[in-house]
Amino acid sequence: MTAINPSIQPPHASLWLKSWQHFKQDRIGMLGLLIVLLYFLLACGVWLGLWGQGWSEISAQFNQGPSASHWLGTNAIGQDVAERGIYATKVAFEVGLVVTVLATLLGVLLGAVAGFYQGSWIDALLLWVMGVLDSIPFYLFVAAVAYAMAEHVFAMHMAMIAVFWTTVARIIRSEVIALKQLEFVEAAQAMGQHHRAILWAHIIPNTSHLIIIQTTLIFVTAIKTEVILSFLGIGIKNGISWGLMIAESTNDIQAGYFNNFLTASLLLFVLVIGFNFFSDALQDALDPKINSHHAK
Repeated sequence: MTAINPSIQPPHASLWLKSWQHFKQDRIGMLGLLIVLLYFLLACGVWLGLWGQGWSEISAQFNQGPSASHWLGTNAIGQDVAERGIYATKVAFEVGLVVTVLATLLGVLLGAVAGFYQGSWIDALLLWVMGVLDSIPFYLFVAAVAYAMAEHVFAMHMAMIAVFWTTVARIIRSEVIALKQLEFVEAAQAMGQHHRAILWAHIIPNTSHLIIIQTTLIFVTAIKTEVILSFLGIGIKNGISWGLMIAESTNDIQAGYFNNFLTASLLLFVLVIGFNFFSDALQDALDPKINSHHAK
């Protein structure tokens, strides 16, 4: 195997430590990370069966206020609102993780190929597909796909993946076009390495800072979209989500009961705010221009 000279190593390889040091100095970003980790631990507890397992149990305590046995009260059929909110956190993370991983992988793959073969028919075709998808209103397209595939358990997931990958692909394509002009790529080409090896071993790893940022943005967008689709009745089919809780609370609010609505809304609000704090700080920390400025 041909070795790469250390003097022509990729430009972003030494930025990770500086990025972490910069991120740690951002108190708002660290607060956002703490919020996200707390929600993740909450979801892990549901996966492990530690809590949230009684979300569907019905009791005779209808529309009760907070108490020792039901911390956030009960809904119209006596179900524990806290249990439902906690279980919905697990559902939100499942949707977010599945959509984020698959949409990011698809976007990175197609964007990298389009950028590396810039100006070819492959690039033109992928740009056309992205242009067509981006021309359709976001929520209308996702809702239409989810509705058309309503019988499929992963209809909502596939609808979001079909939309979210285009943004990742455009960003990765632009970065790959810039990176393939740099010296370390020219050196690899001069050593006779195959195009695929150069793309996967040298170029794509140097887009990792952009990939990480995009995953955080897709994750929180997927959760918000799931809530909207579930509220409309074309989202989660089996289980409970914050969107379903809000949809169920429409009649409760008219009767003066706000437990369902406030619990679901506040859980979603805090998670979205936390992710926004985290992703903004992460974007600043991973920005090569900012790191270059601090290095001087």
